[in-house]
Amino acid sequence: MWYEHFHLLWPALLETLYMVFVSGGVSVAVGVPIGVLLFITRSDRLMPMPGLHHALSVIVNAARSIPFIILMVAIIPLTRLIAGTSIGTTAAIVPLTLGAIPFVARIVEASITEVPNGLVEAGKTMGATPYQIVSKILLPEAFPGLIHGVTLTLVTLVGYSAMAGAIGGGGLGDLGIRYGYQRFDGPLMLATVVVLIVLVQLIQSFGDFLVRRFDRR
Repeated sequence: MWYEHFHLLWPALLETLYMVFVSGGVSVAVGVPIGVLLFITRSDRLMPMPGLHHALSVIVNAARSIPFIILMVAIIPLTRLIAGTSIGTTAAIVPLTLGAIPFVARIVEASITEVPNGLVEAGKTMGATPYQIVSKILLPEAFPGLIHGVTLTLVTLVGYSAMAGAIGGGGLGDLGIRYGYQRFDGPLMLATVVVLIVLVQLIQSFGDFLVRRFDRR
């Protein structure tokens, strides 16, 4: 039964949580400014810079188009440079973060786009600077959408972290592959899948609660 494997499941779950939330936090910290920049540099927005917008858009789209399993292998030298190793949970955070940043950036851009333009015009009429419009109007109004996007990012990172186990990234994915698949341990494989499902449900439910809590509509 699954409780017989608790001594394996618990450390693996902690490793997965470590990978998901650290990479999620870093990707949000980097992705939000990029998403804001993508929005405000459009030709019809606060700071029109078509050249910069196009360059950022191409980079973000290119990064999003790379399958995660290929990204992990392709940036092994960079991972080794940053983390000192290419194996383990800390090393897995590097590709997880790089894979999530463009995802977050597009979510942020889409969330801000949904803010009524009349609010921005009202801010301009009152003499607000672009920074004030972003910090006082756009981000607060888009906050529920941003929470939804962060939730979606964390759920996606849970799946990515499981894939990271394929190259020794640790966590539940590594446990399922090494013990469940390679050793033909069906109950352990099933327990790993159940834990992943429960984890995703908890993250999604908490994210939905926060969206309802902060949604002003």
